[in-house]
Amino acid sequence: MTTQGPRRTVTVGGTTFTLLGTAHVSRASADEVRTLIRSGDFDAVAVELCDSRYLSLTNPQALEQMDLFKVLRDGRGGMVAASLALGAYQQRLAEQFGIEPGAEMKTAAKEAKAAEKPLMLVDRDIGVTMKRLYRNIPWWQRFTLISGLFAGLFSREKVTEEDIERLKQGDILESTFAEFAQSSTRLYQPLIAERDRYMASRLLQETAGHDYGNVLVVIGAGHLKGLAEALAEPVPDPAAEQAELSKMPPPSPWPKRIAWLVILLVLSGFAIGFSRSPELGLRLVLDWVLINGGLSAAGALVAGGHPVTVVGAFFAAPLTSLNPTVGAGFVAAAIEIAMRRPRVGDFRSLRQSVTRWRGWWTNRVSRTLLVFLFASLGSAVGTYLAGFRIFERLIGA
Repeated sequence: MTTQGPRRTVTVGGTTFTLLGTAHVSRASADEVRTLIRSGDFDAVAVELCDSRYLSLTNPQALEQMDLFKVLRDGRGGMVAASLALGAYQQRLAEQFGIEPGAEMKTAAKEAKAAEKPLMLVDRDIGVTMKRLYRNIPWWQRFTLISGLFAGLFSREKVTEEDIERLKQGDILESTFAEFAQSSTRLYQPLIAERDRYMASRLLQETAGHDYGNVLVVIGAGHLKGLAEALAEPVPDPAAEQAELSKMPPPSPWPKRIAWLVILLVLSGFAIGFSRSPELGLRLVLDWVLINGGLSAAGALVAGGHPVTVVGAFFAAPLTSLNPTVGAGFVAAAIEIAMRRPRVGDFRSLRQSVTRWRGWWTNRVSRTLLVFLFASLGSAVGTYLAGFRIFERLIGA
């Protein structure tokens, strides 16, 4: 007998939405979804997926079509790495507990197609959610969030029973950031509350103009209350609501201002140094190259970059740090791609490789992402350390 998951029913206009709260790591949830769709009681099916997550769930080969160079050029290297870390968490669940996360969503899509029922993808794009999440928190919490995500991946490969229990209450994103979201309104809003409102507006938009008497909505149990309340509230313009919730908050101007200020101070330091003596000026330039280039090269080396990549990072960082529009990490990653071009097999095995920390260094795709991240971090740290060193030499001269 199939265990019945939590449900709520909301009627808007002539459409009744049956919200089914599922556990994303439960076989029973997938069985219940299958039973409900096959009952013939519903005219359409909606799932808590966006286009990209749906493609990833139904087409594992989608990664093979990724243009790694374009990803890095567009500044999406960190986002892709974070998505891979999330995917690795799901894969570890599957291996350790014999559970397929997202099975109920895949089942809903398959059964809707078999029953010739419309399938609606109503969740906000995961990229937008992650960007709004990132932009909505202060810089120090961003570091904690990202480092916590990767530290959890590298420090332990076992998923605990507590992790499973959290997953039964929400979804992969919520469980991953649960520790932070519970204590931070800045995280809760883009991660959970905004998605509830977005899915409500999508449901209203998708059903408008259609004669859907009953719609089955398959969502994580953690969204059940919020989505029901969002549907019950009047939404005059669903499209406008979605557009508002998909906007990118303007980036803080301070990081760029600080970066340009550091560059101005460094160049001024060079000018002052040479005006005092050519020897002092050359010493300052040498400090800049050795510290900035050395730390960026060290980052590329830690990432397992090719020797040419390490050398390239060393020479690129002191130059790119004087031009914030081009990053040392991008240059290093581009060299790594040229020296060790990822093979089709690397893309095919990528999801499996990143489930173990060693796999990040053996797979050419993930290793390139690490080169990008670590070389960028090394150059960023080197910029400030070298700047302080130049200031010290000028004061002591």
